Amino acid sequence: MSTTSTQPDLLYSEEEEALRSAVRDLLTDRCEPAGVIARIESDAPHDRSLWQALADGMGLAGLLVPESLGGQGASHREAAVVLEELGRAVAPVPYLTSAVVATEALLACDSDEAAKLLTELASGRTVGALAVGLSAGPGGAHGVVRHENGALHGELSAVADAAAADVLLVPADDGCLYAVDAAAVTITPQVALDLTRPLAAVTLDGASGRLLTADAAPAVRRALRAGAGLLASEQLGVADWCLTETVRYLKERKQFNRPVGGFQALKHRLAQLWLEVAGLRAAARHAADALARGSEDTDIAVAVAEAYAAPVAVRAAEEALQLHGGIGMTWEHPIHLYLKRAKADSIAYGTAGAHREALADLVDLQAP
Repeated sequence: MSTTSTQPDLLYSEEEEALRSAVRDLLTDRCEPAGVIARIESDAPHDRSLWQALADGMGLAGLLVPESLGGQGASHREAAVVLEELGRAVAPVPYLTSAVVATEALLACDSDEAAKLLTELASGRTVGALAVGLSAGPGGAHGVVRHENGALHGELSAVADAAAADVLLVPADDGCLYAVDAAAVTITPQVALDLTRPLAAVTLDGASGRLLTADAAPAVRRALRAGAGLLASEQLGVADWCLTETVRYLKERKQFNRPVGGFQALKHRLAQLWLEVAGLRAAARHAADALARGSEDTDIAVAVAEAYAAPVAVRAAEEALQLHGGIGMTWEHPIHLYLKRAKADSIAYGTAGAHREALADLVDLQAP
């Protein structure tokens, strides 16, 4: 990881574009909208075969893991490209939660157990999840469980992708972070707006945990910061799909014997949305680049990206829904998947308001 350059690089490299093309081709073949809708109506919302194709077949689960531990030794820039494409497909896979958040938490732990788990996560055959509520942001409060007589007790709610996890990274009240096998806890599904990223309550009743680090706070903060920073790339993918698909539809749909997209009022709405999505792309790329370089401005870049990303992604999905007219209101059309993902992402890893407050503190901007 290079920290020599202080200037952010917002452009995509040839390697990143090649990675995008490969991921998009796979998702086009394996993650069509009708299949995603059918899956979220079933008892198995996670697409494990797609996850294996991404993680084991393409090695994407280990992008952030060093090569010495069986990973790809890539950076957050490459992970951001993958998340853009996963957002465009609203893919029901635990990439953000396992390959980014759980992986980043383990990278902050200096223990043999953490290194062993990183190797397992990099292979894709083990899925990890940080047992912290999805709404918790970097530096914010989050739940912990009780550590008593060598066992863990308590409940943590709204843990994203817990149902798909093989191992949970659990913060405890003694300040430590523990690895707990999912089979040793009770996982209860909870109602979630975004059915492609299900939530669950995790109940520990005397479960044993393997110590990862005696100081969980830095590990959890690092994980949530990376989650927030790269979530912006997923939101970019959602917004970009909504804009692209809406433009395509308005070119085809006709009214008064002319394409609807030719009406000036709709052109203005789409032009404004294009500008906002372009701004979101810049903010998301800045956050990913800052994370990759280990920039001293990473906290600022992440806060800016998430303060901007959530409202843009939600507005793009809402515009897509409205401009598709009646067909956009149907269950068979995938727009509702994108709107739900955008709305759920808007409170994931900190709300836009929370990130604006954090940004104000970081740049010493006092409220009037």
